[in-house]
Amino acid sequence: MVATAALTVAGLVTGPAATAATGCTAKYTVTGQWGSGFGAEVSFTNLGDRLTTWTLEFDFPAAGQRVNQGWSADWSQSGTHVTAKSLSWNSEVATKGSVGLGFNGSWSDANPVPASISVNGVKCDGTIIDPPKTPAPQLHVQGNKIVTAQGKPYRLLGVNRSSGEFACVQGKGMWDGGPVDQTSVNAMKTWNIHALRIPLNEECWLGTNGSPSGAAYQQQVKDYVNLLVANGITPILDLHWTWGEFTGVDWACKDVTATCQKPIPSARNAPRFWTGVANAFKGNNAVVFDLFNEPWPEFGTVDREAGWRCLRDGGTCAGFSYEVAGMQSMLDAVRSTGATNIVMVGGLEWTNDLREWTQYKPHDPTGNLVASWHSYSFNRCAAVDCWNTEIAPLAAQVPVVIGEMGADNCGYDYVDALTKWADTHGLSYLAWTWNPWGCTQGGVLIKDWNGTPEPGIGEGYKAHLLTQDPYA
Repeated sequence: MVATAALTVAGLVTGPAATAATGCTAKYTVTGQWGSGFGAEVSFTNLGDRLTTWTLEFDFPAAGQRVNQGWSADWSQSGTHVTAKSLSWNSEVATKGSVGLGFNGSWSDANPVPASISVNGVKCDGTIIDPPKTPAPQLHVQGNKIVTAQGKPYRLLGVNRSSGEFACVQGKGMWDGGPVDQTSVNAMKTWNIHALRIPLNEECWLGTNGSPSGAAYQQQVKDYVNLLVANGITPILDLHWTWGEFTGVDWACKDVTATCQKPIPSARNAPRFWTGVANAFKGNNAVVFDLFNEPWPEFGTVDREAGWRCLRDGGTCAGFSYEVAGMQSMLDAVRSTGATNIVMVGGLEWTNDLREWTQYKPHDPTGNLVASWHSYSFNRCAAVDCWNTEIAPLAAQVPVVIGEMGADNCGYDYVDALTKWADTHGLSYLAWTWNPWGCTQGGVLIKDWNGTPEPGIGEGYKAHLLTQDPYA
């Protein structure tokens, strides 16, 4: 005689700590029954974020029901309570991924199906719950660490998202058509992203160029920042494209307006930009300011020492037709508003060279200053020996944030080595870039706004982030 019975349930599966709890379905089916024995199949489908491990549990309704031999899980039973734990080969379950397992058992008197099934300690009852959001922490500098308001060390681990610097001056709207909603933030959280660097356009913020510009541009930045902070992601606002004509080298951008990357910002606009940004976000130290993307003033001055002085002090710098805004004047603009937010300050060579950073850093009365370092495989300082010689000693004195990192191909080798070294030395880091542009020459992490990783760089970096805790 063969009898079949089934139980289908829906409920919650809990993913990594940084992600939201979402739904699942589970099914229990008696596939065959004979004498005092029976066979059963159990399955569940993950409707939420990726799982890295799972434990499925249920209770037999009758005292005589037992699991004798199971497969596709580590089965155990205590009394009527049954537990099935994931194995190494099926512990990871993607969104909408399913797991099937089963067992042969025995019974006496009756063989009813369990009333419910739970996965990772949560009863599968059809309820879908988003756990309370934890906002991004308020941050300041303490010694060579970024710390929370409670004094706990915290690292900025995440990605860049390009478009705020170029879309408004290229007729592409605010974010180049990319979403800035809760769903898009949830996609970032599936990577365990805790920080997002947002490049901005000076003239669009000030309202002198672009569309949107002025108040409309500013409001969209504010809305995105507030969404990120509410979701536990630290926004880093970066001055990326600026006004000023530079003719020091033939291959440089020749536009006067902020339609491309310049070696150094202008005194005409940059301090006003930072006054506006600081006024918008002062009092919210979950927001970090990056004064200027990638300085390279030494290409105009043709002298490294003069380049460092130009970077810090601004004014009239050899090779530049416009008055330069130095790091000190931009920092002063921020602090004059009363803002005490952490401020990132770069160096020379597209901020890959930090050798004299401590000598030429601007004075900050709040002490909330960190060094910004960019590291690509094609930079001068792109090997462990250089990192140990130039960056490690600096990181022993002040916090160092790798504001951008990547390679000249789509492989993960360079970023793999860099992140492992950075983890050892306590550095923060953000990869370029969370934009689905197609990775052909490097610098692209995702295939779509759902966060599907690009092979190589994307897959490798996502897997690494999922192992990291910004508090560790």
